[in-house]
Amino acid sequence: MAANAIDQTRRMLSLVTYLRERPGARVGDVARAFGITEDELISDLDVLPMCGTSFRGGDLLDIDTDGDRIWWHNPDDVAEPLRLAADEATALLVAARAVATLPGLRESDREALLRATAKLEAAAGDAAGASSRLSVTFESEGGVFAEVDRAISERRRLWLKYYSPARDELTEREVDPIRLFAVGHTYMEAWCRLSEARRTFRLDRVAEIRLLDAPAAPPEVELRDLSEGLVQPSADDPEVVVEVGPGGRWVAEYYPHDSAEELPEGGLRITLRTPAPASLRRLALRLGRDGRIVSPQDLADSARLAAREALTAYDSQE
Repeated sequence: MAANAIDQTRRMLSLVTYLRERPGARVGDVARAFGITEDELISDLDVLPMCGTSFRGGDLLDIDTDGDRIWWHNPDDVAEPLRLAADEATALLVAARAVATLPGLRESDREALLRATAKLEAAAGDAAGASSRLSVTFESEGGVFAEVDRAISERRRLWLKYYSPARDELTEREVDPIRLFAVGHTYMEAWCRLSEARRTFRLDRVAEIRLLDAPAAPPEVELRDLSEGLVQPSADDPEVVVEVGPGGRWVAEYYPHDSAEELPEGGLRITLRTPAPASLRRLALRLGRDGRIVSPQDLADSARLAAREALTAYDSQE
């Protein structure tokens, strides 16, 4: 199961302590200890050498693996007492104050953060002065994340106004959140009361959000393995065949597909599956002369009709 960004950060912090106490630990043993796959562990190990005691570089974690064992070559150097420079102290203090103002942050977390900030200010001394003249304003996604995180923690339902790009419309719905995760963007997996099904919502497409008093009670569902990406078509999903010319070969790279057969003159015949075939009409319009939907026939007809309507609307404005 793919972890969200917060879970991965917590795991990597624990991983540093674990590896310090077990030089030459085996990859398989460490993966089992943390309940992750060996590929996920290797991914963490690719990130750790970019971490250290200074964001200006130097004193980075010298960790590598030969695929069987993991070696940390400079644990004693990194473990030396940390000395914050003025710019580092300023960055930490500004970030801490900004996070403390996030809506929906649990009060216990806010209080702990403020206590840590006070200790950091005392330790930084004069270096803390510059931070008081700086502030950070989070984008709306930060507030949405905090509300979802609070709803999951308190097991409460959420009301959303959500933009669906496939239908190009805003819908209002109540959802019971299940988890937060990140795959390129940050998402919430939830049980949608409107569709009575599990749905995935991208946080930057949430126009409005409100925490409700009603308790969240999502049905027991098996969490999807997201290690292969967010979009994983089911064998039961409808099959769609698309033919593209040389200028549309990017479709095979962007969309998960069952097959991509070469056509004369550099084109491709792509067979893919999707739970919502109608959403591919937008793809057909985008491709224009570089592609067309071959089947199912009703989808191909509706795509041609949408293209004619778009062309008519364009001609009427000239």
